Amino acid sequence: MASSALRDELDCSICLITYTDPVMLRCGHNFCRVCIDRALDTQDQSGLYSCPECREEFQERPTLMRDIALRNIMENFLVTDPTPTEPGIFCTYCVDSPVPAVKSCLHCEASLCDKHLRTHNKSPEHVLSEPRTSLENRKCSVHKKVLEYYCTEDAACICVSCRLDGEHRGHQVEMMDEASEKKKKKLRNVLQKLIPKREKTEERVRSLEERRRKAQEKSSGEAERVTALFIDMRRRLDDLEKKVLSEISRQEKEESLSLSALIHQLEIKKDELSRKMRHIEELCNMTDPLTVLQEPDTALGAGTSFPSP
Repeated sequence: MASSALRDELDCSICLITYTDPVMLRCGHNFCRVCIDRALDTQDQSGLYSCPECREEFQERPTLMRDIALRNIMENFLVTDPTPTEPGIFCTYCVDSPVPAVKSCLHCEASLCDKHLRTHNKSPEHVLSEPRTSLENRKCSVHKKVLEYYCTEDAACICVSCRLDGEHRGHQVEMMDEASEKKKKKLRNVLQKLIPKREKTEERVRSLEERRRKAQEKSSGEAERVTALFIDMRRRLDDLEKKVLSEISRQEKEESLSLSALIHQLEIKKDELSRKMRHIEELCNMTDPLTVLQEPDTALGAGTSFPSP
């Protein structure tokens, strides 16, 4: 029988019961596959993953590695380790001080310590079993006798009276221990058939997890590529905007300088025309014909031309 210390070592720290399909994180701690999957699922939203045992953090969802050695230990443990003794069962006859029971007698419906077991009746009808708190379910509900046989036709545990005088009379029966061993053998065969199926399922799970990881990596890579593409496009647009605005500004300055020069020429011409107009007005207002007639026509500038805009 496995010691209590070994039992503690074979308990998952999340569900606190014996490992089922144990897997291991990179930090070395083991968990039931279902337990750690659920724990990691709750961490998916935050994107921060850590071991429930040691709190070691992982940059991405950790890959679950099958602990083959621990799994083999668990399978052997589940097959070979009997049901643990129920706690707190004491000898029925030690009334002065409680002494732990080592066996229970189904016939007497009493639990026995080592001392009282040595003096207990050794006749076949006094069937001993591991210490139990309830012995009623070990007896026939009809005849109140110990269940000793297994009826293979009805798949039922029966007592000697059921076999000889009851409804199971004439049926094929076996001793319970013999029937139990046969059933255990069948269960072990079923277990051996289930192991490769589970391994195949685990392989499928790992394959799907790998596909999911690759899909996440691909999606992340595509997102980074598109982000970089749009950053480059925005940079190019910014450069083009600056270039176009610079060209518009250059053309505006060039045209402004050209127009300013033309305006300056026209201002000079306007001043010249104003001066000539005043001179002509003065001549027109003169009363001396000689002065008017002696003024040369070329000085009046009748053929003055204007600069083109």
